[in-house]
Amino acid sequence: MEFLLYNTLTRRKEAVRPLDGNAVRMYACGPTVYDFAHIGNLRTYLFEDVLRRTLEYLGLSVKHVMNITDVGHLVSDADTGEDKMQKALAREQLPPTVESLRTLADRYTQAFLADLSALNILRPHVLPKATDHVPQMIALIERMMKNGYAYATPLAVYFDVAKFPGYTALSGQKLKEKSVGARDEVEVDPAKKHPADFALWFKLAGKNAQHVMRWESPWGVGFPGWHIECSAMSERHLGFPFDLHCGGEDHIAVHHTNEIAQNEAAYGMRTVQVWLHGAFLDLGKAKMAKSAGTFVKLSDVVERGYDPISYRYLCLNTHYRQKLNFSWEALDGAAQALKRLRRAAAELEAPAVGCAEYEAHFARAISDDLNTPQALAVLWDMLSDHSLPGHAKRQSLAQFDRVLGLRLGETVAAEIPKNILALVARREEARKKKDWKESDRLRDEGASAGFTIEDTPDGPRVAPKG
Repeated sequence: MEFLLYNTLTRRKEAVRPLDGNAVRMYACGPTVYDFAHIGNLRTYLFEDVLRRTLEYLGLSVKHVMNITDVGHLVSDADTGEDKMQKALAREQLPPTVESLRTLADRYTQAFLADLSALNILRPHVLPKATDHVPQMIALIERMMKNGYAYATPLAVYFDVAKFPGYTALSGQKLKEKSVGARDEVEVDPAKKHPADFALWFKLAGKNAQHVMRWESPWGVGFPGWHIECSAMSERHLGFPFDLHCGGEDHIAVHHTNEIAQNEAAYGMRTVQVWLHGAFLDLGKAKMAKSAGTFVKLSDVVERGYDPISYRYLCLNTHYRQKLNFSWEALDGAAQALKRLRRAAAELEAPAVGCAEYEAHFARAISDDLNTPQALAVLWDMLSDHSLPGHAKRQSLAQFDRVLGLRLGETVAAEIPKNILALVARREEARKKKDWKESDRLRDEGASAGFTIEDTPDGPRVAPKG
């Protein structure tokens, strides 16, 4: 069975064929750590987690790298406005120092990692910070300068997009549509050759003269552009070429378009096999965005009494390339479905040989560009199939959860206390001996403790009352 993924660059599904035997090298654009992640950001990381889990489920090994951006990402992704990190210092009333920036970055990095843990997202194997890779960025810019793809002005070093014919291949835009419009707070560099030329290195000049983070370079003291950071870190930790590069759909038109140009201008070859992008999460008609103030944090979800895994379940019900409209009503539905699923898992017998037919259906669904809605449908179909023994369902459920990450096995003890599970086991022994009096007594004892016990063709079903 082939594992198919939709490649944004070629606009078609392609079979995953690792460049290095059974080992997949995967890069995901990580957070700019100037604020908390919102649940729209986290939807992208959930899709990437399912991708990694699926690769491993299918028997492949994965090296997963995700960057931490702690410098150089300006308010506009297109190199305009103030550095997001530096702007956050003013928001939090911190002094404009390198120490303050590092404190800020560490605070929001730890908050991001806590969100990953709460959502059962596997932590990337490598989490490189941009500020630790400036020498690699400078070396990459030097390669582009040598190859004739970059030039310097008094304000910055730019990539010359006119020299790169395939610049808009990822986005499908025309080059004239890539012009950056000037605003009052944007400093227009009159020495730029084309409005779409993007910054590789900012010099400490003009509005960037007071930038706190700064490094020596062949072009003077300054700091890197956002796009060069991911090129340098992916090359450093995965090597070129590598297999998969992921991110949100907002990265297509600018950030990933620029990464491709940088990589190929420096090395003269295709450096990424497959580009994958997750769709937006919207609040009604509004896009989830920090800049617009229209965002919900995972802590908001928790404060309303939801298990964070309910949000994971909600995301799995929509394909990663389809827009997801978030509402609290939709999250209510996901929370109830997750509760039913966990109760069903708790009621099954100890795992043994799994359900081969359903496992094959599940593998087909998840191998078709991570079709998680179909994979969940397979799971529910299996649970409702009364021809299958409970132990087989339990085994297959555990296998499915390797991909879905809903913590089905971990939640049994929390949902049903051990003493109640033991009582149910004793009752089953009594039923096997046809000791109906003892069986009824144990059922009543469970009811007194707040749990109902129902006999089904798959075995006893136990759940909290109410």
